[in-house]
Amino acid sequence: MARRSGSILKRLLANPPSPPSFASPTRSITYMPRPGDGTPRAVTLIPGDGIGPLVTGAVEQVMEAMHAPVYFERYEVHGDMKRIPEEVIESVKKNKVCLKGGLATPVGGGVSSLNMQLRKELDIFASLVNCFNVPGLATRHENVDIVVIRENTEGEYSGLEHEVVPGVVESLKVITKFCSERIARYAFEYAYLNNRKKVTAVHKANIMKLADGLFLESCREVAQKYPGITYNEIIVDNCCMQLVSKPEQFDVMVTPNLYGNLVANTAAGIAGGTGVMPGGNVGAEYAIFEQGASAGNVGNRKLEEEKKANPVALLLSSAMMLRHLQFPAFADRLETAVKQVIEEGKFRTKDLGGNCTTQEVVDAVIAALD
Repeated sequence: MARRSGSILKRLLANPPSPPSFASPTRSITYMPRPGDGTPRAVTLIPGDGIGPLVTGAVEQVMEAMHAPVYFERYEVHGDMKRIPEEVIESVKKNKVCLKGGLATPVGGGVSSLNMQLRKELDIFASLVNCFNVPGLATRHENVDIVVIRENTEGEYSGLEHEVVPGVVESLKVITKFCSERIARYAFEYAYLNNRKKVTAVHKANIMKLADGLFLESCREVAQKYPGITYNEIIVDNCCMQLVSKPEQFDVMVTPNLYGNLVANTAAGIAGGTGVMPGGNVGAEYAIFEQGASAGNVGNRKLEEEKKANPVALLLSSAMMLRHLQFPAFADRLETAVKQVIEEGKFRTKDLGGNCTTQEVVDAVIAALD
């Protein structure tokens, strides 16, 4: 992961301040504490669908090789289930931390996304995706180091849809003051703690004047409490154009739910692809670490059959997890090994210009650990 984003996750994954009184950035940090006594920690593991078992298996191998102080409680969950099994929810609530592969979400048909179920059930309100240039990986743009912080629980993803009359569907976009302020505070606190200089709010308030207007109003109010951080706003369509033409202008971006999904995937593609971008979904009590940008290849049968899925993104996400659990030395060791393998260029999967299997990349990372 990027040189700066992971270093604060042990403070940053996030007990939000109570809504009425978030006074200033000089207050004591209210993000979720983690025990730092070195005791091995249980982590809920959801391998997921498609290539998910391949890449989560890669993480398990590397954790074992480096003797990381974590152990996994494994649960089989698949995207075609109607609900997340209750024992899985209870495991995450007990362990506080989960590592997961991609869960396939059927297109259409009224089937609820299990990813959204998890986020709503556990109030995992913030998605953090770090999109950055990886040394040794050629891209069109240099100096890309963008953190996309996305509200995770409402907006167009609220799931409030119904057919008014045959052939007419009404879908409700829900934006609340509480959730908008909460994600804005998270973004500015992230920037403050991580020595970032600018926060950009992404919106479509020129059209959705009330909903996105409320989001912008919340961001502006929070921005006033952080005078040392530059704040600006950008309409989402212009944002996408600016991303592909001059991505280095962006630092931290804070977005409602749908826009963040689009922006994070665009930024990931610019910086080297979704296969190398780490991320996490966090809330007041729980955190789920997974591939940062959408795992669009989760259902790629060819990758699954040939066992050539790229494990880098989930390995870097697991380094974020280690840092969150207050095992920074293990996180640094893992990140260094992964970046060394990418920079050397001998062991890369197809999306990075090579033809290696997942296992060959894993073996190279394990060798680099030494």
